[in-house]
Amino acid sequence: MVALWGTTLVSIIVLISVFLGFLVYFKDKRNLINRYFLTISLLSAVWIGSAFLSEFFPLTNPSLAIFLSKITYGAVIWWVIFLLFFALIFPQKKKVISSKFFGGLFIFLGFILSGLILFTSLLVEGIEIQPWGFDVVYGKIFPIFATFATFLIIAALINFIESYIRIKGFQREQLKYFFLGFGIFLIALIFFNVVLLTFTGIEKYYRFGNYSAIFFLGFTAYAIVARQLFDIRVILSEILVGVIAIILFIQMMTADILWLKILNGSVFILFCVFGYLLIKATIREIEMRREVERLSNAKSEFISIASHQLRTPLTAIKGYISMLLEGTYGKLSGESKRPMENVYKSNERLIKLVNDLLSVSRIESGKLKLEPQETSIEEIISNVVEELKIEAKKKNIYLNWEKPHKPLPKILIDIDKTRQVILNIVDNAIKYTKQGGITVSTKIQDSRLKIQVKDTGEGMTEKEISYLFESFSRGKAGTHLYSEGAGLGLYIARKFVEMHQGKIWAESKGKGKGSTFYIELPMK
Repeated sequence: MVALWGTTLVSIIVLISVFLGFLVYFKDKRNLINRYFLTISLLSAVWIGSAFLSEFFPLTNPSLAIFLSKITYGAVIWWVIFLLFFALIFPQKKKVISSKFFGGLFIFLGFILSGLILFTSLLVEGIEIQPWGFDVVYGKIFPIFATFATFLIIAALINFIESYIRIKGFQREQLKYFFLGFGIFLIALIFFNVVLLTFTGIEKYYRFGNYSAIFFLGFTAYAIVARQLFDIRVILSEILVGVIAIILFIQMMTADILWLKILNGSVFILFCVFGYLLIKATIREIEMRREVERLSNAKSEFISIASHQLRTPLTAIKGYISMLLEGTYGKLSGESKRPMENVYKSNERLIKLVNDLLSVSRIESGKLKLEPQETSIEEIISNVVEELKIEAKKKNIYLNWEKPHKPLPKILIDIDKTRQVILNIVDNAIKYTKQGGITVSTKIQDSRLKIQVKDTGEGMTEKEISYLFESFSRGKAGTHLYSEGAGLGLYIARKFVEMHQGKIWAESKGKGKGSTFYIELPMK
């Protein structure tokens, strides 16, 4: 006798299969995708149902058990045929040479094979009674049946994969859900219907492979009818809740004692309530994340557009002011020259800010790419130090570059981005140092190049260091010593270093004790 829980489980699976098929069909009756899915769903219900029903009659009515087994394999033949047809139109119809002939050929072969299966003993010769039920005794055409079914499944998968490579956007997302459902189904089918059968020689567990078709139907139905596909976490949460709910329901129905039935029923109801709340909370979290992503993308797009629009007039302003200061339009008086120099400096700061904003936008959108070249890091540091020595002298502080005794080996880096990183770090050190100065040094450690920029400036607390390399963040010392910064330089430096698979960090013993910045880059 087949266990009650098995009957309940199979009944639920068959009903869900039929329900999903008609749900998709009634969403758009004219759509061929929906029609094929209905056919596949009904064939799944016949396949699973007839295989299960055959287990009731091996002793009482062996001929009926054999006939139901034949129906099972006949349904499988049509299932794989319509799976291939489905693959040719979902999610986008493909052009197939002589499609009418192609379709007609497989339908003809389907009728031939299903006829041989149903009305002869060439596939199912009989059954062998076993302690768990029975095994099917296969006939002469079983290898043909297995080869034909395998060929159609592989052909369908090739079409689905080809579609995934070719298409983009929402249709690609649909295929992701199809692959997830079909993958679960195929793995379970191979394990229970092939691997266990091969190693044990019995068919006791084959029906579990059949039952897993519900995952394929569920995910595919969702991919077809959903206007907006939810995050995969929602689907997995729903599956987990659904499976546990079914187990609890079966326990409730099969309990023999009344108090145990009531207890199981109470647990089932409570679980359903909390499961619903869990799924609802997961959906809300994902929707919030999507909204944050949308706003972030809108922000990046706005920054990019605004930066591009601002850079052109600022560059033009810089050019005209430069010509005025050089006397191209006549010599400036002493009183007017100083204000123009201030305007020029302010314009330079604006250009730097716009460039930083543009870099941030490109970093966050993933449009910024490395252009590595083999170069000497010593040369880059030397150029940066020479460029910034004038600023250091204006503040009466030193800027020393401790060159290594032996020339450093050349490394593969993006020259412009690496230069900007070092420039930002040294420039910051100058701005935030009132007395003493800055020392730049290098060393090779564990096949990695370490650049050290040590200053005698204000220093930082551990809290300030923790968010120092985030965008639009500045320490307290930075705020009162240099009020014009936007807090983007170190963020950009961190991103550039990370693009090189390197590290950047800062250390400080506390306020008034200076800071040391480290840039670590791979040598290969």
